[in-house]
Amino acid sequence: MNKPAFGRFLIKDLVGNRYLYIMMLPVLAYYLIFHYAPMYGVLIAFKDYSPMKGILGSPWVDFKHFETFFNSYYFLRVLKNTLLISVYSLLFEFPAPIILALLINEVRSRSYKRVVQSITYMPYFISMIVIAGLIRDFTDSGGVLNSIYMYFGGDGTSMLQNEGLFRPIYILSEIWQKAGWESIIYLAALAGIDQGQYEAARIDGAGRLKQIWHITLPGLMPTIVILFILRMGNLLNVGFEKIILLYNPVIYETADVISSFVYRKGLLEFNWSYSTAVGLFNSVINLTLLILANWISKRVTNSSLW
Repeated sequence: MNKPAFGRFLIKDLVGNRYLYIMMLPVLAYYLIFHYAPMYGVLIAFKDYSPMKGILGSPWVDFKHFETFFNSYYFLRVLKNTLLISVYSLLFEFPAPIILALLINEVRSRSYKRVVQSITYMPYFISMIVIAGLIRDFTDSGGVLNSIYMYFGGDGTSMLQNEGLFRPIYILSEIWQKAGWESIIYLAALAGIDQGQYEAARIDGAGRLKQIWHITLPGLMPTIVILFILRMGNLLNVGFEKIILLYNPVIYETADVISSFVYRKGLLEFNWSYSTAVGLFNSVINLTLLILANWISKRVTNSSLW
């Protein structure tokens, strides 16, 4: 297609789909303002940043802050904690909405199904501050969960003072908070599966479990693969809001992750260049994992983001 023809085609498309492009503008503006424009600040990671001198006026230090982080005691600790919590989330939290969607899909009573969906959706809409407060109250020395823990041999102190219990508490609270909401996309995918396949399977004598294994799961697999790739791209982005609200110096050994470390160094200790370098390292690893997961998925399942 030559340039004049392409220009006419572009103008025609812009005019014909003008309302779609207008609807796209807020989303485009959001990404440009809050995702691409701030990338200019990545320069701070390679400088000794001073607010008085500004980003361009601050002196270059090359990879000094990266070397400091890699050689520090905190590097292995925060990397280990981030990887462990991320892997546990992938193993236990990621399958939870899939299992919940499969269970809800098997319920035949519509009223009961709506009640279950409403109850499981509710925690997602509760403020993170409230969620953290509930967790603190339930796991406190006199809390409900701690009382149960004491019944099975616990020592009676606050569970959030025990570094060995932080990860299970975090993962279980994530499942409780997000499983219902994240099951919506799987329920939508289940609604798109041809019901004739189930009828044919029942005629052939297949029971519920065989129908799930041979029809439901294959129908869900493209959705599962895409969401798994997206999750891999955020594997190290452990939600620091909940961690910061729950952790304390006593359990830093197991609770301190990259995002909370960046927050503490950047906003509490005002070490902006160092924290930016750590955050950039985290982003590069996430991007690498995303590309790797997409490549493997494309080779194995023929489903990918690009």
